[in-house]
Amino acid sequence: MTSTSTPAVFLTGPGRLDHREIPLAPPVEDSALIRVTAVGLCGSDAHWYEEGGIGDAVVDDALILGHEFAGVIESGPRSGERVAVDPAIPCLQCVFCRSASFNLCSNLGFAGHGDTDGALRSWLTWPERCLVALPDSVSDEEGAMLEPLGVALHAIDLAGVESHHSAGVFGCGPIGLLTVALLKSMGLEQIVATDPHPHRLQAASRLGATSVVLASEDENERSAVGDVAGSGLEVVFDTAGTDAALHTALVAARPGARVTIVGIPDRDRTSLVTSLARHKELTVVFSHRMMPADLARAATLAADRVVELRTLITHRYPLSETQAAFTTLCERGGLKVIVAP
Repeated sequence: MTSTSTPAVFLTGPGRLDHREIPLAPPVEDSALIRVTAVGLCGSDAHWYEEGGIGDAVVDDALILGHEFAGVIESGPRSGERVAVDPAIPCLQCVFCRSASFNLCSNLGFAGHGDTDGALRSWLTWPERCLVALPDSVSDEEGAMLEPLGVALHAIDLAGVESHHSAGVFGCGPIGLLTVALLKSMGLEQIVATDPHPHRLQAASRLGATSVVLASEDENERSAVGDVAGSGLEVVFDTAGTDAALHTALVAARPGARVTIVGIPDRDRTSLVTSLARHKELTVVFSHRMMPADLARAATLAADRVVELRTLITHRYPLSETQAAFTTLCERGGLKVIVAP
């Protein structure tokens, strides 16, 4: 590597991307130079692109998005190693890190969020402790999908899922679909999935959903879900981030069930019918990203073909066509969109 600069794509406001050539920061101690080979676009990236922010974070000036990525180490003793990259950089010093709650770190750096630029560029430097070796049987594109698989793993851990449970997944974007696949791999015999897009429901069926319902945001959908849920589902996941999906999840949950909220709502707001949740005495838990160990767990699952990540990749774009990649992402016409810097 002899270049001192790298092409990069910046988000400068809602719907605005700017291609620039930027200086390449050399690796410092305990970091490595990474040649980025694949970046997955996430539903949270769609929030950034459409709204100019996500939750309480906004684009002040310009930000490089991209937190699902894989690449090749180009410096140091691990040079040439293919890796998946954990986008989270915990400080290891705060009270949460000291209690091993790394995803709750008070000083967390996260690729493509806040003041930490992400992976929509050809080269970057990243802490070596955040790099997980890719098995030979896992492609770079699949490596870029290990982070969302880790998010699904963390959500399932929070839900306390056991093989005898019945489950519902409300929202079948990539993380919802990965949740379905993981539940199937655990041996669950009843997995209900909903989504407003028929092609996503087809994917959910292929990955292990035993019943699928087209989401329509009305009582017809909830009646259909009720028909297949029977006496109610023991664990349910809101992976859509919409009030309608959450409400259907609450309707489908049996009394005493656990509701795990994974999806991110528009404009940082969600609401629920409290009487419905209260009368059923539901436990509602919010899931936040993943734990560092989840990336290695995901790599093992991918290598063992427990989850066939490649089947979710429907669109591929070069870095020069990132605008088209975001258009595809926001139109929700496919499943997983990959950008290859």
